[in-house]
Amino acid sequence: MTHATVSARSVADIQADYQALIQRKRLYGGVILAVFVAMMAAGFRIADDRNAGSFWNGITHVFDYPSEVLSEAVEKLSLLSAHVVQFFPALIETLNIAAAATLIGAIFGTVLSLLATRGLARWPALIPVFRRLLDIFRAIPEIVIALVLIFLLGGGPVPAMIAIAIHTAGALGKLFSEVNENASLKPVEGLASVGAGWAQRMVLGVFPQVGPNYVSYALLRFEINIRASAILGFVGAGGIGYELRNAMSWGQGRYDEAAAIFLLLFFTIVLVDQLSGLLRDRLTHGAKQ
Repeated sequence: MTHATVSARSVADIQADYQALIQRKRLYGGVILAVFVAMMAAGFRIADDRNAGSFWNGITHVFDYPSEVLSEAVEKLSLLSAHVVQFFPALIETLNIAAAATLIGAIFGTVLSLLATRGLARWPALIPVFRRLLDIFRAIPEIVIALVLIFLLGGGPVPAMIAIAIHTAGALGKLFSEVNENASLKPVEGLASVGAGWAQRMVLGVFPQVGPNYVSYALLRFEINIRASAILGFVGAGGIGYELRNAMSWGQGRYDEAAAIFLLLFFTIVLVDQLSGLLRDRLTHGAKQ
């Protein structure tokens, strides 16, 4: 048997093994998809039964409420600019909540991410503790934290800011820790060799490497927090969401105000999204020549 024959047979065996692997992956994927679809269908039937089977009856009226809002807004179109001016301070409050929560959450997330990263942690034995702490911060929804804080502190922007900051610390801490994993340890080791403390090693050896990614993730989180702070207004946490809840709860007669708030919030989110996108692109790829 020649060497060429052995090589050809080896290639054929590799191809056959590869095709068998592909077929097994497709089979497993099909089985998982079928199980997922079956679980979704069963869950939908259970939910619809508990809801007295009203899903199919109510889905035909899904556009009734938006049409009422739009029709009333068109009828009172001349008042739109006045409503925008009226609710602009509430929008500023929402932006302040999101900005403060993002800043505080980013600070705590940065510290926790460094303490939870192998090779950078101040106390390596406590790395699992700090990672679980980040998991807890991410696992609890903002609205749950806000409801508890509203019960303790009363309504207003402070509970919303604290709730969003806690969740932001968990989310950014997780992202920052993944960025830290890719940082080179040589600058850190060099600083340690000349007697630099842990904080000095982090500031001088790690932050210059990870800073652009940190800011990019923080800007992305700021966009998310604007939406979150608007949603938390529905539970009495202040901001433009609180005004939107009041406008909608009063029913017809104030739908023009609700439409103005929707437009104000929509254009603000689009503007912030575009600006932060430009900043993230500039930080990641640098200024274009």
